[in-house]
Amino acid sequence: MFPISDDDRHLMSPAWITILLLAANVVVFAMQLLDPGLTYGWSVIPKEIVTGVDLTDPVLIKVGQQVGQIPQLPGPVPIYLTIFSAMFMHGGWAHIGGNMLYLWIFGDNVEHRFGSLKFLLFYLISGIVATFAQIATNPDSVIPNLGASGAISGVLGAYMVLFPRNMVNAIFFFRIVSLPAIFVIGMWIFLQLVNGAGSIAPTAETGGGVAYAAHIGGFVAGVAMGFFARMGMKNHEPPSVFRRIYEDEPKVRRYW
Repeated sequence: MFPISDDDRHLMSPAWITILLLAANVVVFAMQLLDPGLTYGWSVIPKEIVTGVDLTDPVLIKVGQQVGQIPQLPGPVPIYLTIFSAMFMHGGWAHIGGNMLYLWIFGDNVEHRFGSLKFLLFYLISGIVATFAQIATNPDSVIPNLGASGAISGVLGAYMVLFPRNMVNAIFFFRIVSLPAIFVIGMWIFLQLVNGAGSIAPTAETGGGVAYAAHIGGFVAGVAMGFFARMGMKNHEPPSVFRRIYEDEPKVRRYW
């Protein structure tokens, strides 16, 4: 199942933070293509975050029966800044393409609900929680961790809580179907849990390059913050404004 859009046709104002985040990710990825050294110097290395020491010498690692060398280049000072820089870096075209599609589909709704500045804070917190969830699975790892997946997983978690009945258009067995967001996102997190549990440890090197722990950690953070936002919805959001922005028909998406 592959989401391609949602039914937010009545959003009346641009989601500027979502647009800026999309642009920032694209710009940083272009910088990575021009200077591959950025990937090794500015990605999150769990061991660097745990020890606070910037690793600069190449490291030999063994994955299965294969031994490889991981370059280590100087990073920012302090090294903890990689927690933020890594959120805007990606490992390839498919990586950034998938992440940006999900951010484009789900980010605007969540931003309109939180407000722009709060959404930016929410996004960064989700990414931070995701990073530390990944580090916790293997604090001695020297494998670079990068990508917006953790922060975007937080966006998915909040979207599921705030807009569970929004219809999401997805490709399913070569057909486009419209399904409730709670089903589409619920299926996504279920697969993260299954795939993460199927690894010896849900790390990038044992999970086929996918940091499942980061996805799960970011998602949990997003769900938690989404619940807090929803608790204040009736008191802080005029119903008429909410309906005008998010309803497609009178019978659609009345979940409160």
